[in-house]
Amino acid sequence: MSRARSAARLAAVQALYQQEMEGTPMAVLLHEFHQHRLGATIEDNTFADAEVDFFNDVVKGVDARREEVDALITANLAEGWSLDRLDRPLRQILRAGTYELIARADIPKGSIISEYLDVAHAFYDRKEKGFVNGVLDAIAKTARL
Repeated sequence: MSRARSAARLAAVQALYQQEMEGTPMAVLLHEFHQHRLGATIEDNTFADAEVDFFNDVVKGVDARREEVDALITANLAEGWSLDRLDRPLRQILRAGTYELIARADIPKGSIISEYLDVAHAFYDRKEKGFVNGVLDAIAKTARL
């Protein structure tokens, strides 16, 4: 998978996180990321050039299909767990990965899961990566027949 697409996935998770935290309207959120985050340098950290159309698809797709995405995630959590109980970044990683699994049949499910494990690694240790792998793998089995 290209670095640009990997960067787009990480940026999409960050954008979804920001939207949940601040309630940023979608148009403002996308504009802000296009202008200031994708491929930008912030505090000497250069953000890899992201695949902008792919970023837009994931962020808008999660937003548009949130009920369906959240229902799939919830159905694949351990008994007694709810989406609200998950750490916010973890929730966005699962939402973005789930969206791709149900909406992007052009991308192999193994690639999607592997990419979101890399995104999870940017935020978390091994335990959370295993959790992301388990949930996305279970969703892939039902979403991709």
